[in-house]
Amino acid sequence: MKNRNLKMKSENHIIFGLFLLPFALFNLTASSQNNKGKNVNEKTQVVLFDGTSTDAWKDIKSDHFPENGWVVKEEVLTVEATTADHEGGHDIVTKEQFSNFELELEVRLSEGANSGVKYMVIDSYAGKKGQYLGLEYQLIDNEKHPDALLGRDGNRKMATLYDIFPASEIIRINPPGTWNKVKILVNGNHVEHWLNDLKVLEFDRNSDNFKELVRLSKYNTLENFGGQKQGHILLQGHGNEVSFRNIRITTW
Repeated sequence: MKNRNLKMKSENHIIFGLFLLPFALFNLTASSQNNKGKNVNEKTQVVLFDGTSTDAWKDIKSDHFPENGWVVKEEVLTVEATTADHEGGHDIVTKEQFSNFELELEVRLSEGANSGVKYMVIDSYAGKKGQYLGLEYQLIDNEKHPDALLGRDGNRKMATLYDIFPASEIIRINPPGTWNKVKILVNGNHVEHWLNDLKVLEFDRNSDNFKELVRLSKYNTLENFGGQKQGHILLQGHGNEVSFRNIRITTW
């Protein structure tokens, strides 16, 4: 009788195990699919300037970093100003293009400076081929550069989407000669501008409002301006000394 009971228990365990097998296989498959999804959305951080190397960047007129006009000193990347006897640096762009990203960097303006960080930049707009154009996070001395007073509703001031969207009135700007923290977020069509840990602007690149303001801007002849799925990052040389450091981008 004892052996018969043991045999029955063993058979019951086998039947129960076979009953649970489909559920175990389902859970394993679901877990694998979930992990696959996480890998697709995994974030990757790339250092675009670590204080020494400029390998991530190139001149807009060549495939190499410019020999003149930009200098690296004390872990700071600086575009030189144009003077009577010296040509300043012009724009540089990343060699790579980016789609969804969070770009972070620190910027130090000289007094009266005007510059910008451009993103979703391409060089293939009809009629403008070879010119690197894109959305611009405006960098400017609001008090000393006259361009800050132009445009509409203050849309050429610090941290604006240049000539399109003004920034929030709730903004904290450190003066020329000191560092400001800049962040640009692009997630699909959603875009945010941050300055010194405050969000100062957000918009949708596919919205009617954005398209209408582009139509009213200096970019109105460029088809689908700012609507690309990916583009370069550009640091602008605009004739004034501007410094950059700790440039990194997180992509997904």
